[in-house]
Amino acid sequence: MSEIILHNYYRSSTSYRVRIALEMKGIQYRYVPHHLRHGEHLEPAYLSVNPQGLVPALIWSDGTLLVQSLAIIEFLDEVSPNPPLLPQDAAGRARVRMLAQMIACDIHPVNNLRVLTSLRTVFNASDQDVINWFRHWVNEGFQPLEKILYSSRETGKFCHGDTPGLADICLVAQVVNNARFKVDMSPYPTISRIHAACMELPAFERAAPQNQIDAE
Repeated sequence: MSEIILHNYYRSSTSYRVRIALEMKGIQYRYVPHHLRHGEHLEPAYLSVNPQGLVPALIWSDGTLLVQSLAIIEFLDEVSPNPPLLPQDAAGRARVRMLAQMIACDIHPVNNLRVLTSLRTVFNASDQDVINWFRHWVNEGFQPLEKILYSSRETGKFCHGDTPGLADICLVAQVVNNARFKVDMSPYPTISRIHAACMELPAFERAAPQNQIDAE
């Protein structure tokens, strides 16, 4: 069987999501870094792999290319079911996807590197303007997320019950990204508690940005 390859960047929150899932599943892979701030993801060699020019990109053992972190994680959950990252019941799966997408579809897209760079280059935003932008959209997403997690009987030690899954993967990656912009987490005690519980698990720690070969 050919090796599994993950094209990623240590500080990319979407890459971090996939690394967590791979670690949770115990799947061995080759780590291929692409420095986003140096534009390595836009070089012809990488564009020939992923024409979208984004990370992560997973090359499965049969040569299949997979991009978009949520799609990759659900693929991993199907081909390697244990431990499961989604609940067995339809309502539970929908709830976990809902929580994950509140982060992955509402917060991350407006705060990714391409957008932050464009704020500077196209709209002449200052560093503080960019920080304020990032914090604003995190708070717009975390305020309702905190309320849902706090008030739901489905919330346990983790986002859904007492085992980590897809929603926790997205939550942790976002919280870690928030730290770079010094987002005040005091209004979000439930999110912070879940993040802390996740970081006690070896898979989350091994996948953390600071523990990758390209960490700076």
